[in-house]
Amino acid sequence: MEEMFCFQCEQAAGGTGCTKIGVCGKQPDVAALQDLIVFGLKGVAFWAHKAREKGAIDRDIDVHMIEALFTTVTNVDFDPASCAKVAQKTVQMRDKARALFEKANGGPFKGDVPAAAGDWKLPAGQAEMVALGRKHGVKAFHSDPDVNSVQNILLYGCKGMAAYADHAHILGKDDPKIYGFIHKALASMLDAKLGLMDFVGLCMECGKTNIDCMGLLNKAHIEKYQAPTPTPVSIGAKAGKAILVSGHDLKMLEELLKQTEGKGVNVYTHVEMLPAHGYPGLKKYKHLVGNFGSAWQNQHKEFADFPGAIIFNTNCIQRPGDQYKDRLFTWGRVQWPGVKHIDGWDFSEVIAAAQKAEGFKEMPAKNILTGCGHDAVLGLADKVIAAVKSGAIKRFFVIGGCDGAKPGRNYYTQFAEKLPKDTVILTLACGKYRFNKLDLGDIGGIPRLLDVGQCNDAYSAVQIALALAGAFNCGVNDLPLSIVLSWYEQKAVVVLLSLLSLDIKNMKLGPTLPAFVTPNVLNFLVENFNIGPIGSVEEDMKQMLGA
Repeated sequence: MEEMFCFQCEQAAGGTGCTKIGVCGKQPDVAALQDLIVFGLKGVAFWAHKAREKGAIDRDIDVHMIEALFTTVTNVDFDPASCAKVAQKTVQMRDKARALFEKANGGPFKGDVPAAAGDWKLPAGQAEMVALGRKHGVKAFHSDPDVNSVQNILLYGCKGMAAYADHAHILGKDDPKIYGFIHKALASMLDAKLGLMDFVGLCMECGKTNIDCMGLLNKAHIEKYQAPTPTPVSIGAKAGKAILVSGHDLKMLEELLKQTEGKGVNVYTHVEMLPAHGYPGLKKYKHLVGNFGSAWQNQHKEFADFPGAIIFNTNCIQRPGDQYKDRLFTWGRVQWPGVKHIDGWDFSEVIAAAQKAEGFKEMPAKNILTGCGHDAVLGLADKVIAAVKSGAIKRFFVIGGCDGAKPGRNYYTQFAEKLPKDTVILTLACGKYRFNKLDLGDIGGIPRLLDVGQCNDAYSAVQIALALAGAFNCGVNDLPLSIVLSWYEQKAVVVLLSLLSLDIKNMKLGPTLPAFVTPNVLNFLVENFNIGPIGSVEEDMKQMLGA
């Protein structure tokens, strides 16, 4: 019997699924508890969706939904005690959502109640919770493998969107329509009357809703920190005590910067936090001094060389090494057993750990460019359009997405290196670490490599593409634009759904195709969107360049 089954990330064992322990480090008990959380959330969604139809909304229920879904995203929460608490709260929210509906309805629901939304009780013991969770894994969603596949795509899309919604919520931005869709989507998985194409339609709706969600987060970032501007960022080090911040949450970084100001502690960004340097409201802090390390999967060897405190505020944590575990902290949804978790906004323990550590000696190094969001790029619109019309720019390439440890990702480095010098690369998310230290030069003052930002800044890439399509009076698919994506976890899934919802075609996806996509579902994507796996760099480039 399998101890677990999880295939939600690109590194699923054997390309099919992790059955003994997650390649990410997730233990079987955590996998089962997260399956139990998802089962419980479907019950919450059933009642919350029906209550919404009656005009009844509860913000606590909405927020728990996105926080709990975020908990189950790859490389977020590895702590079984934490997951058990989320499962307990989920059952409480199910009962609260049912009471909300019954009050709005003026009485009990008169139809059949699905098992997930019923009165099942959560066992008191963690071992019993794990046993219950194992009965509700991803294989049990639906007996039809294709429907099961599309339901998983929908679930993973909702998980990715929940992460973006959580970031926006932390900055005080909420959209009831986003919460409403997530309830609708999870509740739909309990409706036996829905078939394959119903779920395909919900996946497209998920993509469209996520564009709104990414737009909401973009608005939250800009209102709080102003629009990012092109900014050179040091990848060296300044002499002094140091804190490294890894993740996506800009408010957490801001609060840390406020609390470290004037204390002789320099702050460095890691992985997806790199784009923070482009925001005027953050780069005004002079002790935000640079970016340390490469992509997330290299943290185990790189963190041992970081002579200060390290804090994670979102996903991409790996099993900590003994060399740095005592100066590692987590915050927000991310947790690891035995690692100190910071609740709230007091980072004094992190600062104390940094002051106690050795700190850096001066290490001068080159700069890399970030902050090339849609406001910055569209500020050069006339220049860009003129360069396209003159032939100076022949084609744009969006090369972005998640990085990972699995072989095959050197494809993206080689692709960037071999592109002709009359092409421009838009990149985003941690996939850029495969090539963002390359010196690719410029075209008439326009950098050939434009770092659009974090994975949620796919919104910026979309806005740039739509603006170019408008300028040239054509559809996005008619632009001299090719999209080459790398994926790892669920935020990449929802970004892909967003692009598909815009009817963007001819995208390449790699390094491997998702294990949760059946042959029939893949065939649907190929027939309707001409999406395909990456192949050889030379052949793919030849095809995209029309050579």
